[in-house]
Amino acid sequence: MKLEDTIPQHDEDLNDDHFSSAQDTPLRKDAFELSDTEKIERIKSNVKDIMLTLGLDLEDDSLQGTPNRVAKMFVKEIFGGLHPDRKPASSTFENKYKYGEMLVEKNITLYSTCEHHLLPIVGKAHVAYISKGTVVGLSKMNRIVDYYAKRPQVQERLNIQIVRELQQVLGTEDVACVIDAKHLCVNSRGIRDIDSSTVTAEYGGKFKDESVRREFLDYINLETDF
Repeated sequence: MKLEDTIPQHDEDLNDDHFSSAQDTPLRKDAFELSDTEKIERIKSNVKDIMLTLGLDLEDDSLQGTPNRVAKMFVKEIFGGLHPDRKPASSTFENKYKYGEMLVEKNITLYSTCEHHLLPIVGKAHVAYISKGTVVGLSKMNRIVDYYAKRPQVQERLNIQIVRELQQVLGTEDVACVIDAKHLCVNSRGIRDIDSSTVTAEYGGKFKDESVRREFLDYINLETDF
């Protein structure tokens, strides 16, 4: 059986309007049977076929290395968050200073890829939590955002995955995440609306309370000129 025979075929417009069917990234059971090297070789061959089909001359100096570059980029970079071995270790520490207010890490730069057209999603994530006895290093919040962003995504799922991971790491439901991002599948194709962005949010625990949620949103809007 060929690999393509295992992929279900759907109406090409089914997912054209930002539709998602699961909170977990859809992965086949054999997703990690191939090594990174094997995946790169297979993707390289497929990209070469696409470029040849489009009529491009792969003997040209500028194009010769493109299939290999794209394959390495897919496996090692923009889809690197698919592999669980690349999940960042998130060490926690006792909240010895008894800080009891929310901690907000805002304006986390986010690069992801729309799973419907494989075009970029570019924006900012704002993450907050209220400690129940443990804290996590600030950079780990950025790394968690980056890890889940580096896979084919829809923005709603990305929100949920970030919050769910931090809830597990910190042992608290009191976690929130707001994402504001531009989707190039909207900005550069289809309707080609270059000004629109998509805002999504996921609130857990105390952040479902209107006053706590409002405090978080006020922090996000706070001007920080550095």
